[in-house]
Amino acid sequence: MSRPRIVIVGAGFAGYRTARTLSRLTRHQADITLLNPTDYFLYLPLLPQVAAGILEPRRVSVSLSGTLPHVRLVLGEADGIDLDGRTVHYTGPEGEEGTLAYDRLVLAAGSVNKLLPIPGVAEHAHGFRGLPEALYLRDHVTRQVELAAAADDRAECAARCTFVVVGAGYTGTEVAAHGAMYTDAQVRRHPMRTGMRPRWMLLDVAPRVMPEMDERLSRTAERVLRQRGVDVRMGTSVKEATHDGVVLTDGSTVDTRTLVWCVGVRPDPLVESLGLPMERGRLLVDPHLQVPGRPELFACGDVAAVPDLNQPGQYTPMTAQHAWRHGKVCAHNVVASLGRGHRRAYRHRDMGFVVDLGGAKAAANPLGLPMSGPAAGAVTRCYHLAAMPGNRVRVAADWLLDAVLPRQAVQLGLVRSWSVPLESSSPEVARVPGRPEQSGKDAGTAGTAGKHADGDEGKKQPGGEPAKGQPGGEPGKNQPGGEPGKNQPGGEPAKNQPSREPAERGPDAASAGSRSHGERAKRSQSGSPRASGKPRRAVEAAGPRSARGGSGKPGKSSRASGTGSAGKRPTAPSGPSRSAGQPADPGPEPPAHQPPPGPDIAPGPVRRTDGRAVEGDS
Repeated sequence: MSRPRIVIVGAGFAGYRTARTLSRLTRHQADITLLNPTDYFLYLPLLPQVAAGILEPRRVSVSLSGTLPHVRLVLGEADGIDLDGRTVHYTGPEGEEGTLAYDRLVLAAGSVNKLLPIPGVAEHAHGFRGLPEALYLRDHVTRQVELAAAADDRAECAARCTFVVVGAGYTGTEVAAHGAMYTDAQVRRHPMRTGMRPRWMLLDVAPRVMPEMDERLSRTAERVLRQRGVDVRMGTSVKEATHDGVVLTDGSTVDTRTLVWCVGVRPDPLVESLGLPMERGRLLVDPHLQVPGRPELFACGDVAAVPDLNQPGQYTPMTAQHAWRHGKVCAHNVVASLGRGHRRAYRHRDMGFVVDLGGAKAAANPLGLPMSGPAAGAVTRCYHLAAMPGNRVRVAADWLLDAVLPRQAVQLGLVRSWSVPLESSSPEVARVPGRPEQSGKDAGTAGTAGKHADGDEGKKQPGGEPAKGQPGGEPGKNQPGGEPGKNQPGGEPAKNQPSREPAERGPDAASAGSRSHGERAKRSQSGSPRASGKPRRAVEAAGPRSARGGSGKPGKSSRASGTGSAGKRPTAPSGPSRSAGQPADPGPEPPAHQPPPGPDIAPGPVRRTDGRAVEGDS
């Protein structure tokens, strides 16, 4: 008899716990495969400390292969699930495609940033769901304080050292609390010329900070924030976001260069393509975490709507504490479905919550006992050390060093603004240049065409090598610190850019005027250039992932949409391609009487012998 095949999609709190428990229960009698975009489990509750420079990134990253014995790790992102054929289609980190067959499937894909239909938020805000976003925020905050300290203009200094956090839940509260301490420490060592100090704002439409917690703990957290100078505004949110600031719902305008989006999460859109009963974007399961009518399919964590047996008619909230417990119960029920042991219904007991506010301050209610101050801080850190599946000694060592040594306020520049778009459905993976990605998977959600041929247009795709002035390429001129220009994701739209309101032409858009005629022709075919630069699994703010199918060859329908009969989109014949082995003929030299190129005229083609495109080539 063949060994049963168990596939787990996602290695968050639920998926990791499921894999670890299954590895122990099956005793080498089953083939366990874990599909995940990264090779680590991320301990999300400590992510704000990474952004504040307390912990190094690897401290909160637990190796999957090193802590999950007898579990096969497959790096990739699930693109579609064939329920009838019992296969999972995925795309690897280098663009390779594969299929995993299963006898039991556990969906634990987790959640992504929750978007709201607010103008400018998707372009100018950044989330806080993955390690790349934390690294970007740390660099960005450090850079803004350094630029503000060197600025002579008070208005510019005030805008750069103003940081707006939207969402006063657990994550937003911790980000604002740790961020205020981090920037204050920077300014104490390097005072600003204008005598100003950093300003942090925490916004939420809720009546109080952390409404999920006890009211006494909420007051404690708000008191600590206000003592550190955080401007807490309840009942207020963002009405519009621009490159230079935000407009609030109370009518006021705040000049800022930083907008951190922590309004909440929503389930990974992967489950929406299955065509199964849903509850607010989550897959409906029974108390045994099994999908009704599908005995081989289990779901847990943020993608599963698990009935709360302690409160009939309600579902367990999307928290790490519930996801961690889901994983253990799910593993036992998967093994029971294979004929070993008995099924268990998920029933939980509230153990309380902890919120780290930085330093010795915290708010906690272990076992329902409200605590604050240093005692709560000690309980909070002990809880995190006990809950982490690895790296405990390293985390404790970093905490000790942070208590006796000043933090290193340096920007490494490893993650750029365009690498962590807010609307990414894979916040755990930073978008990098040169990585082959399936643009066709974005077509169903972003409205763009499928995979291009080996032409110059590939440079503007996530998988190709970006051209200068494009996301992933060399930063355009007059862009301080490599910040995106007005024509790049995270910046203000360029003038005459399709699907955008016209913007005034400024110095940040200088690189936009030097694009070639061939590039503009291609952009007129592909529509919005922002859409073509989306990550592999980019998702619209309000809509399912239409590129994924529930049966047949997953992911194929999206590649065909928007393309010709051959499935590829024609490319405008222009300059040489970097992806080609030999450079194409650049054409005749421009005539001698041709006038020099102006700001809206691309320079003529230039011959090179090394096969690389030069500045000005499309």
